[in-house]
Amino acid sequence: MKAAYYGGDREVRVGECKIQAPGSGEVRIEVAYCGVCGTDLHIYMGHMDGRIDMPQVIGHEMSGKIVEMGTDVTGWAIGDSVVVRPLDACGQCAACNAGNGHVCQKLNFIGIDSPGAFQGSWTVPAYTLHRLPDDMPMDLAALVEPMAVACHDVRLGEVVSGEKAVVIGGGPIGLLNALVARHAGAEVRVAEVNEYRLQMARSLGLETVNPRKEDFVAHVEAWTEGGGADVVFEVSGSQAGAEVMTKLAKVRGRIVVVAIFAEPPKIDLFQFFWRELKMCGVRVYEPEDYDRAIELTASGELPLEKLITERLSLDELPDAFARLEAGTDAVKILIDTQGE
Repeated sequence: MKAAYYGGDREVRVGECKIQAPGSGEVRIEVAYCGVCGTDLHIYMGHMDGRIDMPQVIGHEMSGKIVEMGTDVTGWAIGDSVVVRPLDACGQCAACNAGNGHVCQKLNFIGIDSPGAFQGSWTVPAYTLHRLPDDMPMDLAALVEPMAVACHDVRLGEVVSGEKAVVIGGGPIGLLNALVARHAGAEVRVAEVNEYRLQMARSLGLETVNPRKEDFVAHVEAWTEGGGADVVFEVSGSQAGAEVMTKLAKVRGRIVVVAIFAEPPKIDLFQFFWRELKMCGVRVYEPEDYDRAIELTASGELPLEKLITERLSLDELPDAFARLEAGTDAVKILIDTQGE
């Protein structure tokens, strides 16, 4: 079996997988697919080197099957199809004690702070597992993790049927937010400037707007008959997105900040006062979001397969990172960890 090791400064080396026997409370998984996400790209570009114990196997958007179990593991069996919710909380900090372990103050994000899933064999705590339906395709199951992000975002954004939602940013998470919000019954507009992403959004049946080609605020005002959007998801991580989001929401509307900003953005706080807006930060997911993501993915009601733009082998991962950094047209690249 193979594994991809990040060594710093855009170095990704493919070598032998170090198979780790599961200890007490652990299972060993044969990883089927692992998706390349924005966090992985940031790691590749060196933005998180202070957090990585190199050489490190990264990756966390995965699917696979249990092949070995340690002692004290119950409720699971060899051959079970699973995904991993890659959050290892300390269980002792103030956040954990308040029931918010997903934002643990000492969180071990598996695949960043500890070895991840760009390898053929992965040993993880059994409590991180979520069961997949036996008939769910493994490639589609690798979308459950980003789907869980979107389910968390839409849940905390309190989206209900009949509302109007704006998603700023048409990358993978933005598109998933739009699909989940639409499934909840909202009317959705996706704002994006990249033509490939705009075409992808339209292929998913989503309405789009390109702020570089038309007045974004005027577009939303016309669409909402002057009322403004019920909820705005900021997923672009751009200064332009941060500036415009407060101009799009209705009186007492909601703004959901999904993106990670490289630098603290300027935000029009006057609009928060004037319109009595509410802002909600959202980070990763909770167990119920994973369960909902699996349910939605298995239902076939969302066109998720269209988001998978490439399926590559581990040997092709270094080139995939380089192409993504260069801005190649792709939404979700999946790595077949067992393929040649």
